[in-house]
Amino acid sequence: MTLLLLGIVLWSAAHAFKRVAPGMRADLTDRFGAGPAKGFFAVLIGVSVLAMILGFRGAPFTPVYTPPSWAVHVNNLLMLGAIALMGMGQSKGRARAWLRHPMLTGVLVWAVAHLLVNGDYASLLLFGGMGLWAVLEMVMINAQDGPWQRPAPGPITGDLRLLAITLVLYGVIGGIHAWLGYWPFG
Repeated sequence: MTLLLLGIVLWSAAHAFKRVAPGMRADLTDRFGAGPAKGFFAVLIGVSVLAMILGFRGAPFTPVYTPPSWAVHVNNLLMLGAIALMGMGQSKGRARAWLRHPMLTGVLVWAVAHLLVNGDYASLLLFGGMGLWAVLEMVMINAQDGPWQRPAPGPITGDLRLLAITLVLYGVIGGIHAWLGYWPFG
């Protein structure tokens, strides 16, 4: 469980560093260059993901609540939306102008979807922690960056491309879950 918590804390710290210590972040960039500074944080984030995966897989199953049987179907719909949201900000379609924080909103939807179907302590830590991180990150960005400058919507073909990519990724993620022993489709 310690490794899981360490991963969540490292993930949150690496992502928040730019917001809570912009001077230190700028100093790192000035001293080592933009590429190495970004690479350093990318390595930290990669290590945090590995720690979360290993910590979650190694955590004992300690039930906290029993998820309802219908939640699997809601989870599957929410996950489809979460994947689309995570890609929406980078899409070139009309949808990118709908939300200020589509990727962070996608992480929050992902977290809620997984909390619906996982009632154990490790899941509460992982998905609850990541959902809380997404909300706090949105609050910090809004406070620091001020009003949102909505991007110009692009052509509908960008949204169709996003939909196709979403469906493919949904299938791949479902397959990975099945390969790991977690059948996600009820």
